[in-house]
Amino acid sequence: MAGSTQETSSATVANGQPQGKQTFAFIAMTCLFFFWGFITVLNDILIPFLKESFDLNYTQAMLVQFCFFGAYFIVSPFAGRIIDKVGYQQGIVLGLLTTASGCLLFYPSAGFHSYALFLFAFFVLAAGITVLQVAANPYVAALGSEKTAASRLNLAQAANSFGTTVGPLVGSALILGVVATDASAVQMPYVMLGGLLVAAALVFRSIKLPVLEHVESQESDSDDSVWNYRHLVFGALAIFLYVGGEVSIGSFLVNYFSEESIAGLSTADAGEMVAYYWGAALIGRLVGAALMNYIAATKYLAVNALIAMVMILVSMNTTGSVAMWSILAVGFFNSIMFPTIFTLAVNGLGSMTSKGSGLVCQAIVGGALVPLIQGLAADTVGIQMSFAVPLVCYIYIGWYALRGAQVKA
Repeated sequence: MAGSTQETSSATVANGQPQGKQTFAFIAMTCLFFFWGFITVLNDILIPFLKESFDLNYTQAMLVQFCFFGAYFIVSPFAGRIIDKVGYQQGIVLGLLTTASGCLLFYPSAGFHSYALFLFAFFVLAAGITVLQVAANPYVAALGSEKTAASRLNLAQAANSFGTTVGPLVGSALILGVVATDASAVQMPYVMLGGLLVAAALVFRSIKLPVLEHVESQESDSDDSVWNYRHLVFGALAIFLYVGGEVSIGSFLVNYFSEESIAGLSTADAGEMVAYYWGAALIGRLVGAALMNYIAATKYLAVNALIAMVMILVSMNTTGSVAMWSILAVGFFNSIMFPTIFTLAVNGLGSMTSKGSGLVCQAIVGGALVPLIQGLAADTVGIQMSFAVPLVCYIYIGWYALRGAQVKA
């Protein structure tokens, strides 16, 4: 999903590592990508659950995403330093244990019936996932030859997308499927998830993974600034709005599909439909990877943004199954946006690439703020018309593809 690409200093596999060991390490890392996709998408299930359990308005409910993605913004700058100090493997162990701590905090949050404690649990959970991402992405890229690095990372990201597809189905069955809407319904599922993450941390602590050696970044000592690059600054804003739009739509789907004028589904059935949104993104990623061998990145991004706009407008102005399936279709057109915008934003930066990519990654904080804005809109003009907020996000992305991504000399 959005927010699943972080960058740290580059690394290479130490000499003398056998191919079999690298393959085993890649499989282990791919499991991590699945886990954090699965955990992240459960927010879409928990938001309507907590909204009803604590009798929240939409703005209050969207504080879940505010705390979750706010952790990315706060923790990301420190995560790279942690990895530099303890190494990739121990960084993964630390990330898993921190994520597990966030999951286990759900138990007292429900026991005390405290929404504030729930929000703190989301922040801790996301902090762990941030450390995992900062460690895992460059590690996967380094597990083998440089020529196949992009292929390995795409395959691992596909596992992440699979996690975001399966997550709503499991979450709907275990949480939204309960007879009574009580916060205690999340206790056992998250305790089990926390236990699984602790077990994974123990496994990663004990297995022998290939050792990675850092490669010194060849940054320029000039006084150049990332803010001097127009296409980078516009690209960071595009990432902010893309992640915000994608996360915001996913966050509202259960409540949207529960509306009588849209689908009139139970919360459990509506939760299962969220899997189509993220599953469409998985399919779109595969289709886009093939088509972008023949279509310019800017044109493909512009077309996807345009069709996403059309789908949102259709959903806002219709009812029933048309409104439901049109908003779900947005997931397909989201699929290629993050990597495409990221690539366009850091294009031609030379020695400033590392700093530029750091700026773009911090823009993932859009996932914290845009859902909150849509929550305010939903409380004011209703949930259907509130989709005008992500609509504005895609309008900007379309402009960026056609104009903002141009590198100015």
